[in-house]
Amino acid sequence: MAEEEVETKVNLPRSDPQRHLPFVEVCCKSSGNTRRFAAGTEAGFALGLINRKLDSGIGSPPALHIEAVKEGEEPVSFGPNSVLVDYGDGWKLQTVTEIQALRKDEQVQSSTTTTHISSVKGLDGSRPMKSESQPVSSFLYIGKILIAFILMFVLGAIFTLALENLPGLILLINSSM
Repeated sequence: MAEEEVETKVNLPRSDPQRHLPFVEVCCKSSGNTRRFAAGTEAGFALGLINRKLDSGIGSPPALHIEAVKEGEEPVSFGPNSVLVDYGDGWKLQTVTEIQALRKDEQVQSSTTTTHISSVKGLDGSRPMKSESQPVSSFLYIGKILIAFILMFVLGAIFTLALENLPGLILLINSSM
């Protein structure tokens, strides 16, 4: 009898408003496949499985996170420890790839007005930070590396000479006593 009740709950049609499916469906944007996960699955676990399936395919970008989307609504993003939830009619769970995230960022930047930051203080709060970065391989950096190598070789030569002359120094000290 209890088995029959479980079967009727699982086999309810999708149009029934009181459906409680034992799974959630996530549409993978990279591959176009829909994957099913048990109700209560964490988003990080689901994302890991989806990305492992993508690794076997060629050229598919990995998914960054899972979000619930509905036309005309703000998407709901799931963190790695969030439980996947089906929000009902019109809502669809889907993965977001890096390419899609970059497109969204570009849309947000183009739709917002630009703001200028007048002065950004350093970590100690006293002087402004420089906004431009310097190249990593500057002449000063290379010069410091060359000086370090020269000092290593000079110290190595000094220790080598000291160790070679140590027996003679010990004999000199012993003979004078």
